[in-house]
Amino acid sequence: MSDIKPSQTAPEATPAALPRFADFGLAPPILQALADQGYQHPTPIQTQAIPIVLQGRDVMGAAQTGTGKTAGFSLPIIQLLLAQANTSASPARHPVRALILTPTRELADQVADNVKAYSRHTALRATVVFGGVDMSPQTAALRAGVEILIATPGRLLDHVQQKTLNLSQTQIFVMDEADRMLDMGFLPDLQRIINLLPKQRQNLMFSATFSPEIKKLAGSFLKEPVLIEVARSNATAERVTQIVYKVDEEAKRDAVVHLLRQREIKQVIVFSNTKIGASRLSRELERQGIRASAIHGDKTQIERMAALDAFKNGGLDVLVATDVAARGLDIAELPCVINYDLPYNAEDYVHRIGRTGRAGASGDALSLYSDKDARLLADIEKLIKQKLTPVALDDFNPRGARAERGDRSERYGDRGDRGDRGDRGGDRGDRRPSDRASRSAPLPRREKVDPWFLKPYEPAAPVEPKADTAADARSSKAAPKRAALLGGGPKG
Repeated sequence: MSDIKPSQTAPEATPAALPRFADFGLAPPILQALADQGYQHPTPIQTQAIPIVLQGRDVMGAAQTGTGKTAGFSLPIIQLLLAQANTSASPARHPVRALILTPTRELADQVADNVKAYSRHTALRATVVFGGVDMSPQTAALRAGVEILIATPGRLLDHVQQKTLNLSQTQIFVMDEADRMLDMGFLPDLQRIINLLPKQRQNLMFSATFSPEIKKLAGSFLKEPVLIEVARSNATAERVTQIVYKVDEEAKRDAVVHLLRQREIKQVIVFSNTKIGASRLSRELERQGIRASAIHGDKTQIERMAALDAFKNGGLDVLVATDVAARGLDIAELPCVINYDLPYNAEDYVHRIGRTGRAGASGDALSLYSDKDARLLADIEKLIKQKLTPVALDDFNPRGARAERGDRSERYGDRGDRGDRGDRGGDRGDRRPSDRASRSAPLPRREKVDPWFLKPYEPAAPVEPKADTAADARSSKAAPKRAALLGGGPKG
């Protein structure tokens, strides 16, 4: 299996051209849907990808997160499938003709929303299937028939195993955020899914980053693909201002609160490397009077979607997330993201800060750095080919570990003076701190003695011989039988 060798590189659009979506020859229903969304001019990756996909060519597209990759493949897919769109009620007339795979539930839901918005004025049907929710509504939608299916790999294979999904008529296969799929261990599932698809099909692969492993995977199923790379691979958005603040590890929570209040940020995503870290930070922000919630892998899909909806609608100011949410979150005009922890994988840094500065807008990416993060920061600088010098956080006076413990003591003091333990135990109140040596010495073990053993000796009364009872008679009769079994019976 050799690495992918693109047969062609798409030419970059000149800035003076200023193309419009109407220039691509898209059908009026699609143009009407774009007008409803307020879109007139395509982004650079859309300008390059849409004509090539319409030609039926395989595509390997690399672009920064937030540059419009989803529309870059969904718009031409809808255009190509319009010829087969129909209003028949028969499920047989609506087979799955386009399959779009995404690594996470959030990204799948986001892509599905976009596809449904772009195809709203057509007869094409689209649905999404992902794990963490009941399969019954998904099964009903699949059995009714859909032309465009957006799915995560695991739940897709669940439906294939339940025989509620047939991929034999799939014409277009899209793999979105392929590098994240490999990071999450989906390679065996991807190979199974590819084997279920027809041999003759159009293949599209889109991602913000392309590692050698991704190029190797692409070489296994892409056929003479056109490489679309609108920006340097693994680059960050130019309109995103990146700042790294040097703080002590134990002061990071206070630093987040300080940044939120100093900058008066009302909508921000804070990224944590661990689930428990995200939950603890969310609780701390709530204690500080900041509306916050956490989303991570231990949350149910319903809880995660409820938190996302509240964040988008302004019900929450801060969304604390692990990297499970770094893909697929499309928040309009998100002003800022904060890296509470620098990511272990440098490529995740590109995706994290890609949540802000989307579609040409500006944004801030703030990262907290402590001495233990030196290697992680070096990896990020090497990947993005940019120096990020840590600076001090203005007007920040961290409480530190000692002050934090003091605050905890004050909070615990409201719970009945837990520190005064002498009132609890009678004799325990007489102990003095100076008696530490005596307290550390082992106490003599006190055995519990049964009073019966303390009684004086009493001789036992003589036992009178008893007459044979009926039970003795029965036992004496049974004895020969036992002897007979052992071979000791009388010989006759």
